[in-house]
Amino acid sequence: MTGYGQGIVRGLLITLKHLVNTYIDDIRYAGRKYIGDEIFQIRQGPKSQGAYTVQYPDEKIAVPERFRFVPFLVVEDYDHPERPGHDWCTSCGICAKVCPPQCIWIVRGEDPNTGRPIPEPQAFYIDIDICMNCGYCAEFCPFDAIKMDHDYELASYDRTTHHIYDKKKLSKELRYWKSIAPTTALEEMQARGGWEHSDVLKERKKAERAVSSAKTDAQGAAVMTAEAAPAAPASQPETDAEAEKAARLAKREAALARKRERQAHEGEAQS
Repeated sequence: MTGYGQGIVRGLLITLKHLVNTYIDDIRYAGRKYIGDEIFQIRQGPKSQGAYTVQYPDEKIAVPERFRFVPFLVVEDYDHPERPGHDWCTSCGICAKVCPPQCIWIVRGEDPNTGRPIPEPQAFYIDIDICMNCGYCAEFCPFDAIKMDHDYELASYDRTTHHIYDKKKLSKELRYWKSIAPTTALEEMQARGGWEHSDVLKERKKAERAVSSAKTDAQGAAVMTAEAAPAAPASQPETDAEAEKAARLAKREAALARKRERQAHEGEAQS
């Protein structure tokens, strides 16, 4: 068990180490620490030591892949061959239910002809001033349709209109998600079984099973037809092996017949 106050001392030593390394780093670069993009890349990389100032907005620290800010909706790429710009969201409402500050509003889509609900959002709103960037909506979404963005520069002078994000402003292509979070997107693809929407993958697997079942039924019907067909005559062997076997049997029968004839002649001669 460590003594009282040792943790505080270790923390102060770490702070002192960073303070000293700051001046050592300044001396190393000899006044060039804030000049040039190459030095900036070193400052924000693992080789940097001590504290440093970022000249924002001219310089911006690269955010980590799992950084999360305002959510956005994933849609198919706009050049997708089958579903260009199609929503991944099915308007199930789970994200709105788990949202702690209740900043998500969804209007479920309806078929204009039948009036029945369809699995697409007609409207989707997020108040970014209320959003606490917790990521619950992205975590609980069963279709990987909502993700946390890396864009944190959202300030404006009019919060009543600019800070209520609608579906058009929230929708971003799948390739955008793959560009800002390549590792996470790859893990999700492997768990999902493909880059497509989970419903598309299910339909594709269902079609493949139907094709496989049809092939199996066709093969079974072919086997039953072959079994029901009349057998070929015994005198017409189908293979070379069967022909050789038939020839050997014929020779054997001929030899037995000759043997029986000799035995019959010998019996007559004795009598």
